[in-house]
Amino acid sequence: MLSNRSLLEKADLALADLTGDGGLLQPAQAARFIRLVIKRSVLLPRVQIVPMNSPKRLLETLRFAGRVLRPGNPATALPVGDRVKPDLTKRELDAKEYKAEARLNDHVLEDNIERGGLKNTVMQALAEAVSRDVEFAVWNGDTLSADTLLAVQDGVLKLITTNTFDHLANPTNNDLWIKMLKKLPSEFLIRSRLGFFTSVKSELDWRASVSERQTQMGDANLSADTLIRPQGIPLLGIPEAREDVPGADKTTAVLTDPKNIAVGFQRDIRIETDRDISAGELIVVVTLRMAVQLVHEPAAVKATNIDVTP
Repeated sequence: MLSNRSLLEKADLALADLTGDGGLLQPAQAARFIRLVIKRSVLLPRVQIVPMNSPKRLLETLRFAGRVLRPGNPATALPVGDRVKPDLTKRELDAKEYKAEARLNDHVLEDNIERGGLKNTVMQALAEAVSRDVEFAVWNGDTLSADTLLAVQDGVLKLITTNTFDHLANPTNNDLWIKMLKKLPSEFLIRSRLGFFTSVKSELDWRASVSERQTQMGDANLSADTLIRPQGIPLLGIPEAREDVPGADKTTAVLTDPKNIAVGFQRDIRIETDRDISAGELIVVVTLRMAVQLVHEPAAVKATNIDVTP
């Protein structure tokens, strides 16, 4: 069996071709790493992922908010007062820097170096750790938070400010979904595009209430791991959604088109290594830049103070 030092030195050599100049991932490697992060998340595969070649990028949208049709006459242009202009809005993605760290001990290295799989082990381990924390920050980010990770930038919940209401510490129930649908402006109420998003316990509470019904749907929610659809709209329980806001056993819910949530990743991802010889560990650190934004903020609804008491 190789010594710890030999394993660590061999591991560093094995990782050398993973990175380019100063630990910077090659473009194809960076794209693969981002795909791994997205794949391991519950939320990210459903939102709009925006590649960023620089720390800032504009999201531009064009829409006609009001009526555009007017009575027409053959061979006659509409008068100036009847012509319409589109609403042009711009949202800026401003990528912030994050770091993640994974430690591989000599046993992990021994199992992987001899089979030539260390690079894959590193990528998988980092992607799993990063994916969990990215989802946490994307959903719960708040620049006023005492949590240093959440304080980096505002996330989805903080960004929704126009259409919000307090559920008054009531549990997850049908009244919650109805109120959210009524709160959403009618122009965005296209059910085939929408999704409900809440915490895991909130989703479980709703699933349990449906399963109590003496119907085929009730049986299905007891025996099958299927996507549940209150009011015909998919409901997703997000593992990293907090259940302690505004207090203990309280959570939130969001109604929006998932593609209305934009998450940007800057392609310049850096992976660097160091050794902790005393602990017999290889330290691997990843640095990336990420941004969160709503494409059109009025097209989302947030319900707060939902009870998830066990």
